[in-house]
Amino acid sequence: MKDETHSELVAKIKELESKIEHALEAGKEKFSYEMKQGKAIFSKEVSKLHQKELRGLFTYFTNIPFKMFVTAPIIYSMLFPALILDLFITVYQWSCFPIYKIKKVQRKDHMVFDRHRLKYLNIIEKINCMYCSYANGLLSYASEIAGRTELFFCPIKHATHLKKTHDHYKDFIAYGDYKDYSSELKKLRDRLNKEMEGLEGETL
Repeated sequence: MKDETHSELVAKIKELESKIEHALEAGKEKFSYEMKQGKAIFSKEVSKLHQKELRGLFTYFTNIPFKMFVTAPIIYSMLFPALILDLFITVYQWSCFPIYKIKKVQRKDHMVFDRHRLKYLNIIEKINCMYCSYANGLLSYASEIAGRTELFFCPIKHATHLKKTHDHYKDFIAYGDYKDYSSELKKLRDRLNKEMEGLEGETL
């Protein structure tokens, strides 16, 4: 059985998403940039102010705490398992999702690289930002792939509360709902298949 408050929760989520969009629009006005072809473009005046705030490498390195020098190799060593995860999770969805008619996750929806265009960041800061963008984007990408997999194979909510869940979790079947399990499972799978069919229809 579906929770009585399910529709209310979905409405609240949509309301929060709308507020986030408004906050992003407010940020564009506050920091004087507009989006053109997916890129944030600042006015010439603001770009000059950015360049004035740029810290040279000598100033940057002389102000870095010693603990950052010590931990940097450990932090960047995580790139290797990240690349392995990226390879395996991508091969997994490209090989298995078509078999089960599950729409594949688009990398561009999760991995965004735009911070390196900010002129008040030096080359080291830009590299750090690109690394963080890749690592966090990869985890988001992998989480969405895992979420769609869970939605297809085991869309059952846990008995205990989870601090953070993927976007599909809200549609999962209630824990212990043995009466509606089979019918709801079929509905969720049909929804995934329809999304895939719609995508195939667009490409034909």
